[in-house]
Amino acid sequence: MKVSFAIRKSILSVSAATCALAMPSFAYAQDSQGTDDAADEQVEIVVTAQGRAQVLSDVPVAISAVNAETLQNSGANDIRQLNQVAPSLLVSSTGSEANGSARIRGIGTVGDNPGLESSVPVFIDGVYRSRSGIGLNELGEIDRVEVQRGPQGTLGGRNSSAGLISIYSKKPSFTFGGSGELTYGNYDFMRATSSVTGPISDGIAFRVDGVYVKRDGFYTDDQNGRDVNNRDRYFLRGQLLIEPSDDLSIRLIADYTSRKEECCAATYVDASVNPYIGNLNNLATPINNTAANNIINVLRDLGQPLAAFNQGYGRKISVSPNRVFTGETKDYGFSAQVDYDFGGAKLTSITAYREYRSGQASDNDYGEVDILYRAPSDDAYRQFHTFTQELRLQGEAFDGKLDWLVGGFFANEKLTVRDNLRFGNQYGRFANCRIVSGGGLAAGYSPTGQACLSAPVRALIASGGSALGAGGPAILAALDRLDTMNDVGTTNDRYFQNGTNWALFTHNIVHITDTLDLTLGLRYTSDKKKFNATFGNDNTVCTANQAALSSFLTTPLGATAGGIIGLSCQGNSTAELNGVSIRDDRKEDEFTGTAILSWKPTDDLLLYGSYARGYKAGGFNLDRSALKSPIATFASVGGAQALVGNLQFDPEMVDSYELGAKYATGPFSLSLSAFRSDFSSFQLNTFNGTVFLVQNINGCDDLIGGPNADTDLSNATGACAADDVSYGVRTQGFELEGSLVPARNFRVAAGLTYARTKYRDDLIGTNTGAPLDQALRKLPGDNLSNAPELVATGSITWTPEIGSNGLSGLFYIDTRMTSDYNTGSDLFPQKEQDGYALFNARIGVRGPDDAWSVELWGQNIFNKDYAQVAFNTPFQAGGASAAFVDPQYPGGRQLFSHFLAEPRTYGITVRGKF
Repeated sequence: MKVSFAIRKSILSVSAATCALAMPSFAYAQDSQGTDDAADEQVEIVVTAQGRAQVLSDVPVAISAVNAETLQNSGANDIRQLNQVAPSLLVSSTGSEANGSARIRGIGTVGDNPGLESSVPVFIDGVYRSRSGIGLNELGEIDRVEVQRGPQGTLGGRNSSAGLISIYSKKPSFTFGGSGELTYGNYDFMRATSSVTGPISDGIAFRVDGVYVKRDGFYTDDQNGRDVNNRDRYFLRGQLLIEPSDDLSIRLIADYTSRKEECCAATYVDASVNPYIGNLNNLATPINNTAANNIINVLRDLGQPLAAFNQGYGRKISVSPNRVFTGETKDYGFSAQVDYDFGGAKLTSITAYREYRSGQASDNDYGEVDILYRAPSDDAYRQFHTFTQELRLQGEAFDGKLDWLVGGFFANEKLTVRDNLRFGNQYGRFANCRIVSGGGLAAGYSPTGQACLSAPVRALIASGGSALGAGGPAILAALDRLDTMNDVGTTNDRYFQNGTNWALFTHNIVHITDTLDLTLGLRYTSDKKKFNATFGNDNTVCTANQAALSSFLTTPLGATAGGIIGLSCQGNSTAELNGVSIRDDRKEDEFTGTAILSWKPTDDLLLYGSYARGYKAGGFNLDRSALKSPIATFASVGGAQALVGNLQFDPEMVDSYELGAKYATGPFSLSLSAFRSDFSSFQLNTFNGTVFLVQNINGCDDLIGGPNADTDLSNATGACAADDVSYGVRTQGFELEGSLVPARNFRVAAGLTYARTKYRDDLIGTNTGAPLDQALRKLPGDNLSNAPELVATGSITWTPEIGSNGLSGLFYIDTRMTSDYNTGSDLFPQKEQDGYALFNARIGVRGPDDAWSVELWGQNIFNKDYAQVAFNTPFQAGGASAAFVDPQYPGGRQLFSHFLAEPRTYGITVRGKF
């Protein structure tokens, strides 16, 4: 789909009205004690994006700084709500609340595979968090959030190839005080927070923050009426600030998070949501009719309500009996930041240790037929033990002409993943009915018969008199084995990864003149990962059918035999690997850095141009389905250890160029940046309906086989000579952000991002020139997933005085308008999302000095329905002896599901402080 004219026009209209103001709404914070002269009222935000405290308008990088007031007004309790106030940022969550994906300028890491580190990492109080989904938690009292755009490979730490999000909590105060909040909303939403801070002695202060949240889910299970996608979490953070002298500051932080929730359900996509679905959700009448989809018949006959396939954005979910979405997450750790001023230089040390563990049960088929599940147990979780240490020494030289900084970073991460993904109690019958209904055996389709076959057809096959001929008895025996393949699969897969990362870096600002600066940064990074895995599985049907049918694969029975083996061994769930262990390791060393030339022709105007090289480490796909094709046996390919290299993926590299201007004077600020970033070996994670694929994406100037080798219907995506490989993804465009405070109690802000984030026309996989996987045949020349070309944000805040006794009002509204985009990483058209606009609002009354407030609020106040991510519904693709007539190919007879965004929520909040 192209960007709709209505959405494009609306975005540009809002931008014309408010981008006449434009830069991050939050460049200035109001001083409540000032006069009506707004120009004298502003205190500009100080940020630390370059490792130093600098006024935002003097920093020659693209950055949005969101202060505490904006966070409070927008209702931002985790990083997802930053979408409303940072147009270049998109944060979404899918299969688990423990996971999330953050994208900047259309670039981010897709999917829930723990082996992939985020392109947009999250730092909380200077501490690197290994996966951005950790930021989906409650954050407590926040001072500010900095969103840095573009590669941050010098100071930004690990893997920030697209940007980073830095969250800074409020420090302890030497003045005693406290605050509290109570909120109640629809879906029985309850949120309580409290914070207390004050002195312990002359040089020691403390702070304690706590948050408790509970909410019903917005999906309803059609079996028992229970809610899914609920919230039940609490968060505690304690801090000590020790300042024994003016030269030394020590900040100690410890925090603990607990979440016990049911997440995340999904519903089927239908033609009312996405017209590309066409007749995929229609019954095949008769069976094997090429104008409809036989998989619908199979699911219906095994118990799936037909209404589930065509409910639009309805939130009634179909869940297999006795399956749940129970998840439990624990996240805790501590950090120590030491700042010491030697006089000629300042030393900063940040030491941190963190543990994170998340377990998630799920009904992985997202339907009532019991096909695939993870049970709630200690056998399915992911766990991180992370130690980090950063040192920075910063000072001046040559009479202030040089502002220098040197530093080092070390991280050790121990990752454990355990899995118990199993086929459900109806899988065998489902698999047989799928084979029979979509092939040459359709005349014998009988969902209640053994192996889904009618008695007459079974007898004919057993006698060898059917079209299967002499191979009929072997096929029948394999179908009968498959019929018994229920509640089998992974018993205990264990993945272990020990990663060590260290770096040395320097970042220096040369003041060439009073108005002209040259910034030069360089970082050397060494990254090592050691990987091993042990597998457990009780699916003996797979190995039996492989042995019995392998001789038929090259005969006319090959399609039927291959289909039976494939469905017996989906996802490589095979007892061949029971008790088998594999191991591997990898090491890489990279130089990254930046160069920025900035000029201030006047005190209010900054112009800059920059180059940056970024890097994101390679790693291992922690999903054994990537090892081999289900039809092949491990013995035939030399064993699992011989294939361990298939799990590796290369590091992601980016070269980025940017031109920018910032203007800030009194109550008005304006920022403009134009950018281009080229990504080589872009790391892509895709679920193709059966397995997870992790593949690097590169480009090619002269594709072997010509440009048509990348057409939608090709059997191969084309190869490339190794010396012709170059970047595979480019994002380019501009960002415009601004704010205006024409009066002390009135502020308007807006932002506009145009980012054309595309794959090259000719693509290949690894940097050696190998082809892409066929499942990615839609990528060449198209936009990346979750990368709308146009996004506009805006907000209005009015806090008028009420009478003369210190009361004030609050009227706040913000919006995010986005153009069309595709939510699936394989870019199948059935995953397109039309453009939409979201609005949040808040009104209230505040007491003198904001000592108390009562506020009514609403999120998504116009109840806009949209999908966060659409995906291939696991294993639910029909088959047919004749080609399926579908003008929206690719996708074939594959069914699709989607994770819906939250509906309208509203409530009341009461706050107080002392």
